[in-house]
Amino acid sequence: MADHSPKSPSGLFVPSPEIAHKSRVPDYEGLYARAVADPLSFWEERARLLSFVRPHHTLLGWNPETFEGRWLVGAQGNISFNALDRHVAEGHGTKVALIWSGDGGEEKALTYAELLEKTIRFAQALRSQGVGKGDRVAIFLPPTPDQVVAMLACARLGAIHAVVFSGFSQAALRSRLEDFEPKVLVTADIAFRRGKRVPLLDTARKAREGAGSVTSLIIVGREGAFGGELLSGEHRLEDLLDRVRHEAPLPPEPMGADDPLFVLYTSGTTGKPKGIVHMHLGYMLGTFATTREIFDIRDSDVYFCVADPGWITGHSYVVYGPLLNRATVLLAEGTPEYPDAGRHWSLIERHRVSIYYSTPTTIRLLMRQGDEWPAKFDLGSLRILGSVGEPLNPEAWFWFHRVTGGHLPILDTWWQTETGMIMITPFVSTPEKPGSAGRPFPGVVAEVVDPATGREVKPGESGTVVIRTPWPSMFRTVFRDPERYRKYWTEIPGAFFSGDSARRDEDGFFFFLGRVDDVIKVAGHRLGTAEIESALITHPHIAEAAAIGKPHDLKGEIIKVFVVLHPHAEKNPPGHDEIKKHVRTELGGIAEPHEIDIVVSLPKTRSGKIMRRVLKAREMGLPEGDLSTLED
Repeated sequence: MADHSPKSPSGLFVPSPEIAHKSRVPDYEGLYARAVADPLSFWEERARLLSFVRPHHTLLGWNPETFEGRWLVGAQGNISFNALDRHVAEGHGTKVALIWSGDGGEEKALTYAELLEKTIRFAQALRSQGVGKGDRVAIFLPPTPDQVVAMLACARLGAIHAVVFSGFSQAALRSRLEDFEPKVLVTADIAFRRGKRVPLLDTARKAREGAGSVTSLIIVGREGAFGGELLSGEHRLEDLLDRVRHEAPLPPEPMGADDPLFVLYTSGTTGKPKGIVHMHLGYMLGTFATTREIFDIRDSDVYFCVADPGWITGHSYVVYGPLLNRATVLLAEGTPEYPDAGRHWSLIERHRVSIYYSTPTTIRLLMRQGDEWPAKFDLGSLRILGSVGEPLNPEAWFWFHRVTGGHLPILDTWWQTETGMIMITPFVSTPEKPGSAGRPFPGVVAEVVDPATGREVKPGESGTVVIRTPWPSMFRTVFRDPERYRKYWTEIPGAFFSGDSARRDEDGFFFFLGRVDDVIKVAGHRLGTAEIESALITHPHIAEAAAIGKPHDLKGEIIKVFVVLHPHAEKNPPGHDEIKKHVRTELGGIAEPHEIDIVVSLPKTRSGKIMRRVLKAREMGLPEGDLSTLED
């Protein structure tokens, strides 16, 4: 058993030598030094653990002019093959690949052989609708096995998928469809959340009205075959599967260094969400290696990540990374407090979960429910804990540590949609500091710099986090917006600009402080202030709007909005509930403002840019900083 008692005034929690020795990374310092000295050899060793139709002739082709990182140049392979076929061929077809727990408590398990069979059939169904290599497919499904299968089926065909979180409204889904222009949209008739039926198909149909590229809408029956009326261009998945039932198995499409795997939309600082493009082979290498070595994956592990596959964590560390490592993955639909606050603890006990990768929001929510809930369950199967999405505050860290036995490592990880893989993290074998994301993954060169000069700041000083060298799962571009991609690399010349601020202590540990741009993280979801503001001003009575994030004990941040009304509405202003409902309709429930102020004007620069930092400073009682550009 590891000893995670404080060992020094700096607050280090040190693993036992026995655990460190048995882990996949027993000597972090030595491995990191070797990886920085020769990063290509480091990644080459990990690429050899994967299967390819044709090997690469160049591991990395880096273009400093276009900032393109081409990984595994010359190789041909497929992530679906490596996640499924390879394991079945090696005799592991009977191993459980996926355990699914539904919102209502229903459960299903699929072996690797069964998951492969479902993936092949789903790929054939997509092909019957004209989908092939390079075609685009949007997936609007709840977190069920069908969502995982749809992703793997697209990868098998060489099609590019865009998974859209099933909690989004029709307006938010439509904006992504209009940009992505998929040939096929896959959705479900209904979803469930806290026991309530959510009419997902209605949302998809309304969104499709503004997306002329969608020639086929495939409907997955959430509780059996969809029995409703089909509209033009709609197909029941069950009908398509029946038609291809006797077709020969579909082999995976060979994919190369320049073939995209998916586009994932994430909020930015403009009103339009940005489509982050990840490439097939490089993403495969990065997620495979980080899952294997950070989570110390073993054949006996049951791995539970709480993320929805509609977000990047679900892509990398629910679907692709764990399956590439032949893990048994637990996928849970619903929320951690439904039907009661014992939901996650019960799942851990029942399925003997050994790795639990959670979020600060979930941990704080469970902490608020009290110690009695985890105390009701046998958590003895756990050996590794993790957290992702935002910094895990020390109070929650200590609670999580204590109620799970007081000896388990907590891997508080930092990475982004753009990075595709974990970049900064503790390891099972390394010391931990509550509130810190640890140190960089081997092969990753991360620094905290002064944004004005690009030079590294002194230990203890805050600055902007940058990445100095390419990494395998780096994104290639922003979909249809290459100039937006260039800004990541030109903000601070010679480095990837993360947009996050942090300080690094004298031991090299990173402590993240938040975003340097106007992005709000609510319960682990990134929402652009501009996207929220764009939704607000579509209300007929609202002329202008500004949104900020405020710290919150449970959600990390909440949304507060300031709205300026049209003159005609000032005598009869809209109520707060009406404004909240409007945002829910436009963007979805996760974007609903928690607080609303109706104001006469907003602080702006002379060029008309809203100074959100001034609003936030006033709200928090902090210094407002330089006001020389303030118009009034």
